[in-house]
Amino acid sequence: MSKRIFITGGTGFIGQKLAKSLANEGHEVVALIRSKSKAKDLQHERISFVEGDLFSKEALHEGMEGCNEVYHLAAFASVWAKDDTFERVNINGTLNILDIAKERGVKKTLVTSTAGVIGPAVDGPVNEDTPRKVDFFTPYESSKYESELKIKEYVQNGQHVVIVNPTRVYGPGPLNVSNSVTKLVKQYIEGKWKFIPGDGMSTGNYVYVEDVINGHKLAMQNGRAGERYLLGGEDATYYELFDTIAEIGGKKHKLYNMPLGAMLAFGKIQLFMAEKFGRQPMITPGWVRKYNYEWRVSSEKAKKELGYEITPLKNGIEETVNWLFK
Repeated sequence: MSKRIFITGGTGFIGQKLAKSLANEGHEVVALIRSKSKAKDLQHERISFVEGDLFSKEALHEGMEGCNEVYHLAAFASVWAKDDTFERVNINGTLNILDIAKERGVKKTLVTSTAGVIGPAVDGPVNEDTPRKVDFFTPYESSKYESELKIKEYVQNGQHVVIVNPTRVYGPGPLNVSNSVTKLVKQYIEGKWKFIPGDGMSTGNYVYVEDVINGHKLAMQNGRAGERYLLGGEDATYYELFDTIAEIGGKKHKLYNMPLGAMLAFGKIQLFMAEKFGRQPMITPGWVRKYNYEWRVSSEKAKKELGYEITPLKNGIEETVNWLFK
């Protein structure tokens, strides 16, 4: 049955694919966009647009009119901000969406968070209920965590809101900050990437973008209100990741270990320059410290409750390489 669906973040890496997937299924999708120029890759006969941002209440009211479901993917996910942008967008912007969804009588809202809120794997792979053992590394993580706490309050007041927490997403799509793993794949195959963080044994969890799209739709359909669902893929060390890329790409390039101490010093300089001159840093000390930890993830809850499925890393990288160099 066709539904009217509102989506924020529709011009982003995940949001663009999700909006088109929903439209291809016959649903009427209304996408919140900042400008028509940013939506040139989102053209579809069943996708319409409303211009504004998370604080444009009139646009949000207009966009959600008659909607059954809302997918809220828009977020501020940069390395650094000179003001309170993380809190304003990721917390207050989310609350605006939930407030207007309630006013409009939207039945279900899904909010995209991040696996980073749960923290590193200190005692084995993390799951949705793993208590955080270390402080937050970045303002992005902490703001998304605070947002989740606020969402729980809305659920307690009777609103149906589900949270999904993707890990490191990769795959065909815009080569932007949200798709940094795919940029890494491209640069390595082209021989332009030379470094590996630390000893290369830090583990991350890599999820193929199509799995994340399916996970969003499954969570909207089957997710329980107030619950979070980790949308992960396969765990892999940096060496395992680069070996997989090399195998698919057909050539192994030499990589140089970058000591974390040197990376930390570079991050501190970058942060100093950012705070003094407002120049966006390449990396911050918080992001570097993440390399000291394991980031192994279990997606068993999503598999059992949602019917979520995982594409093997090798298959996902192969699809990505074929798309990059077709």
